[in-house]
Amino acid sequence: MTSELNRLTLAAAKEGLAAREFSAVELTKALVEAMDAGRVLNAYVTETPEAALAQAAEADARIAKGEARPLEGLPIGVKDLFCTKGVLTTAASHILDGFKPTYESTVTANLWRDGAVMLGKLNMDEFAMGGSNETSYYGPVVNPWRRTGDNRPLVPGGSSGGSAAAVAADLCLAATGTDTGGSIRQPAAFTGIVGIKPTYGRCSRFGIVAFASSLDQAGPMTKTVRDAALLLQSMAGHDPKDSTSVPTPVPDYSAGLTGDLRGRKIGVPKEYRVDGMPAEIEKWWAQGMEWLRDAGAEIVDVSLPHTKYALPAYYIVAPAEASSNLARYDGVRFGLRVPGKDLTEMYENTRGEGFGKEVRRRILIGTYVLSAGYYDAYYTRAQKLRRLISNDFEKAFGTVDAILAPATPSAAFASGEVADPIAMYLNDVFTVTANLAGLPAMSVPAGLSAEGLPLGLQVIGKAFDEPMVLNVGYALERAANFTTKPETWWRA
Repeated sequence: MTSELNRLTLAAAKEGLAAREFSAVELTKALVEAMDAGRVLNAYVTETPEAALAQAAEADARIAKGEARPLEGLPIGVKDLFCTKGVLTTAASHILDGFKPTYESTVTANLWRDGAVMLGKLNMDEFAMGGSNETSYYGPVVNPWRRTGDNRPLVPGGSSGGSAAAVAADLCLAATGTDTGGSIRQPAAFTGIVGIKPTYGRCSRFGIVAFASSLDQAGPMTKTVRDAALLLQSMAGHDPKDSTSVPTPVPDYSAGLTGDLRGRKIGVPKEYRVDGMPAEIEKWWAQGMEWLRDAGAEIVDVSLPHTKYALPAYYIVAPAEASSNLARYDGVRFGLRVPGKDLTEMYENTRGEGFGKEVRRRILIGTYVLSAGYYDAYYTRAQKLRRLISNDFEKAFGTVDAILAPATPSAAFASGEVADPIAMYLNDVFTVTANLAGLPAMSVPAGLSAEGLPLGLQVIGKAFDEPMVLNVGYALERAANFTTKPETWWRA
């Protein structure tokens, strides 16, 4: 059985440890072996097997004494955007070469407090900027899924592509991700797993390398909705070290997973029927509506009229905040330093060599929209649109309990297949609205495309109503019964 332990869900592993069917050390060894076999996927940038086994041994001792914590002995991966004390943290960027934080992010500190075991740091798009995990300084992540009859490597989505690939390929039981414009939900959809972006302020941003501070939010990436509830329980909570963290109680997320939606109204936004939407996306969206009807929900048409402005507004706000946040990487205090004849040239050399092409592009866009003469024309207008988008959701949630939409406009594509940056940005068309409005949203696998690749459905909820989002997702998960796994070609 030990060789298959890596395939367990978080909940099943938790039950197995409690019943003494296997030890935390045995479980961790199984995951370390899976990581070794799965290196071709390039999901991890830093592996910490020795520390993981030490944590697992400590977990076994606590379990033996009857002192198990909520995540005792459960091995997970951590997106390389979370600062981990004494462990290399790079945001998949050359400019953070050698950076080992002297402190722990609040989210990961919460996970270790509750007994989780860290297997390592997961690959990602550089500074979380990308939708395919092709911008990482450490090379692209490979999606464990392949098209039927086609062995070309596929992207896992981004920016949390390493997290998604590792969970889908059973190289960890679950993983942390972050979502600024869809970076949890899009890769979750591309790899057939569950990913939830909580409400802005639900999980602390302290110790997470910043991309766009008013949009970034940490969340779990897991094999099931129940696992997402379990991991979010530990990740969430108020943190005085984060001024945007909201001091509201964290409910018992697992307790609300009934799948019963009787008396609930689920909205379907007409604006999400975009031009050129593939027929199979439309098909699974319609199927999702039927599944929710079967669970007792009433399907209601809603309008989010400013949706068409969400993508352009996002690609003004996010680069603007990135331009500001990334100014701190100057070669002086930490990370890469490329010498120059004077201080200015050292700044230029360090940033020119340290940042990849996509990060440089977004810094330039952000600096432009914040510059004198353009600030009001671009940034101020984008913020006004953001308010209108939020108002649209408030109006819709006056009549419905949650919203159902597609997660992505397509299935995973081949590496190098989308070379145009604008075409890449369009992958976020269904996800950015929830970030601009600060709302919770999750992706749940619905079925397979004609090419045999996973497709996801998205559930968007009211602020701090993660229990409703999770329960609607649970109803979809039970109805879809998506149990297909990618063939383990990397073990051949």
